Parts: sequence; structure tokens; C-alpha cells
Amino acid sequence: MKRSLLAAIILSGFSLSAISQTKVEVGTVVSAEENFNKLVERKGIKDGFLAVADAEGIVFKPNAVKINDFYNGIDKQPGKLSWQPKLARISANGDLGFTAGPYVYQNGKTDDDKVYGDYVSIWRLDNADGKFKLLVDLGIQHPEPEQNVVIDFKEPDLSKQKAPSKDPFAGKNILMATDKTFNHSLSLSALAAYKEFLSPEARYYFPGFEPMTGTDRILKFLDNEGISISAETVNVGRSTSNDLAYTYGTARIKKGNIVNNYNYVRIWEIDANHRWNMLLEIFSTVED
Repeated sequence: MKRSLLAAIILSGFSLSAISQTKVEVGTVVSAEENFNKLVERKGIKDGFLAVADAEGIVFKPNAVKINDFYNGIDKQPGKLSWQPKLARISANGDLGFTAGPYVYQNGKTDDDKVYGDYVSIWRLDNADGKFKLLVDLGIQHPEPEQNVVIDFKEPDLSKQKAPSKDPFAGKNILMATDKTFNHSLSLSALAAYKEFLSPEARYYFPGFEPMTGTDRILKFLDNEGISISAETVNVGRSTSNDLAYTYGTARIKKGNIVNNYNYVRIWEIDANHRWNMLLEIFSTVED
């Protein structure tokens, strides 16, 4: 299915009436992330995750598993984990957001015991208590960063606020089709697929490398690495305002004669032409 056709379906399939604008700020999801970090510092990793988990929230250990199931099934997790949100977005309706940034994990007393990386967290508003709950959490490891990350917190376009659709499955099906279309394009040509679907502000997270920003840098990385990707969609979700969404699934990435398995998470945003563009993609290795 071509992207132009998907855009046409979005235009014809959604008759969401505009609602009066309510104040939504990206700082809300940033605060949720920062409070989560404080909880982990105070309570430890296990209890910190359990305190903020959405009922359907997942982590990848290494495959997708519910946060509550995983952390309730282990003893207290050793070590110290800290992180800082540096990138954040929130939907116009304020019900879905994400943050990303660097983390440090230390299970020892010396600097040699430190593990560096970057995380991506997706948060969903719990209407019952009005608080954000952790819906998806995924991270990569890479060498110690050479420079500080520039903060990129962007306020939502409140003109995109909409009443929730009476048919929420329609929007989910369109998003599922978009992700599957991208995966099919990847199987034909990774470079062509990314050129077509990447947002100009896209971020790319690949194990062993610091995050990459911008289409040119991402395409250069893919070209230099000479990798081919085959991927399958597992699940999708979106905001009620239909301007921010996520997908996740599994992937096999081949470089030369080496093939590895991965999980992926993608963040999507809708553009002025009602097409979903990929704002962020992160892969995590699945060890054999």
C-alpha cells in the first residue's frame, strides 16, 4: 500500500470533531520521567519500575514482556541506574508522550563498572488518576558519550486537539498498515525505505553507537554499514488526537555474513499532509 493511499484513507476515515483547546505541555511527560528516575534512585530499579508501570506496559528482556510480570518475577535488581530526558514530545490531547536520553548503569564501585547507553520511554495517561504510566521502555548500550546531548523538548500543536474517535480501531489499522508498508519497503531497499518514511528531525538508535539525528546522518550510517533489514510488526498504538503514535516488532538485520535478531520500537508523527513520518527508531539486540 502506497503512502499516498494511506493518507487518503486517513482523510476519509476520520471525522473527529474539534474540541476546545486545553492546555497541554511537554513538561508534563518530562516531569513523569524525572520523577521515575527519582523513584528508582530512592526505591531501587525493581520497585521504581513497578511504581510507574502501565497495566499493559512492556519492557524487552530481551523479548517483549509486561513490566509487572517481569519485575514481580525477579528479586531486587542490583546496581544503580540513572538517566536524563533530553528529547520529549507529547500528543495534542496530552494522552501519549515519550522521552529519550542518556543513562548510566553501575553495578560496582569504580568508573570501570559503568555502562553507558540511551533509553526511550513511552508514557500513556491513566484517566483513572490523571497520571502518566510507563507503557514501553527500551534501551541500547554504547561507549561513554563524547559530548553532552542538546535538550529538545517540543510543545504540541494544540490545533490538532480532537475528540476521541468513535471507531478507535480504524486509526490503529491505518497505523498497522503504515508500519507493515515500511517493513515491506525495508525488505526491498533499506535506504529507499528510510528516505521515504523518515521525518527530517528523525532520531536513530542502534546498539553500539551513539544516537544519530537527521535524515542525512542516518542514511549515511545505513549506507556505510551496508545492512539489510527484514522486520515484522507486533503491535501499535496512538494518541486520541491522532498526531503521535508508536509501533514495535521484531527484526533480523544482516551485515555481510552476520545476521542478528532485534526488537524495534518506532515513534511516528503525522504531518500536514496526514502522512505518518517516523520520528524515532530504536533497535535492541536479542541475544541467541
